Amino acid sequence: KDNNSLKMAAAARASAAVVAVLVVMIAMGSGGLPAAEAHLQMGAYNKTCPQAEDVVLKEMTAILAKSPDLAGPDSPLNKGVRGYEVVDRIKAKLDKACPGVVSCADTLALAARDSIRLTKGPFIPLPTGREDGNKSSAADVALNTPAPGANITDLLAQFAKFNLTAKDLAVLSGAHTIGKARCATVSPRLYNFGGQNSSSDPTLDANYTSTLRGQCKPGDAATLVDLDPDTPSVFDADYYKLVAGKRGLLSTDAALLLDPATGAYVASQANATSSDEFFADFAASFVAMSKIGALTHHKGEIRKVCSKVNPPSPASSNAAAGQTRLAATGGMLLPLAMSLVLFGL
Repeated sequence: KDNNSLKMAAAARASAAVVAVLVVMIAMGSGGLPAAEAHLQMGAYNKTCPQAEDVVLKEMTAILAKSPDLAGPDSPLNKGVRGYEVVDRIKAKLDKACPGVVSCADTLALAARDSIRLTKGPFIPLPTGREDGNKSSAADVALNTPAPGANITDLLAQFAKFNLTAKDLAVLSGAHTIGKARCATVSPRLYNFGGQNSSSDPTLDANYTSTLRGQCKPGDAATLVDLDPDTPSVFDADYYKLVAGKRGLLSTDAALLLDPATGAYVASQANATSSDEFFADFAASFVAMSKIGALTHHKGEIRKVCSKVNPPSPASSNAAAGQTRLAATGGMLLPLAMSLVLFGL
């Protein structure tokens, strides 16, 4: 492969990893606050850390170019999710430039935004000012994340829980245009579907089933399969052509065809002549989801280590002992949609 192809492949891997790592941050808000209650603003760090967004973009560019070895599973629902050290690396650079100013929640949000941009997706103007929460629990992930075999009713209900629409579901599922899923997640559609020996999911194109069986042999749980085999390294609207043609990799992709609203969006984008509408829609849904449950105005903290809450100060330890806020890093709930496929990474 030429150098540009290698860089784009690296970008897709790290991009998917940064998006996927957000899955374990599902319980970042205090109970799923509606977006209108998140008091974020454009350029929140303009005075306190004016170089913040440049630092994130520079680090993401370097990370994608080098295609680092990504690892770090957490919750059983997200077994195999990789990329935690990407966030740690960026946060370290931010703290070097502006100690204790930029939150882990904003670091995640900006890294995800830039990973999309660097794989030829849209640039998304993103409001910032999120604070980090006081509690992290992998057990909270399953409460706010669709199960791998979720049907369309489950998916719509999960999104509605956070005031997100059927269109948001269809739009944010378009993130599956990059990244990979493990055969462990794909194989239930390929073998013994519905408990019937050697049967496959009838909603999956027969030729595609044959191709996937060549990639995922029975019992293979580890092999990675491209979500968008035609342009796996490019953030584009091709995902919708795949879904419309019954070639969506996972059951949650195929489920979009079973609801009038999500099905109509799939059909619209599958027949679109450019990605412009999808890009605009994705930017809007991305920002809306990023605001859910965000902690601002000193309701949270700025973590020193993203994987740990700050140790309580002597003066606040008694108050902290009684606190029950279910917040991990301040409300970056983007993974709710992204995780429909990416929890298999």
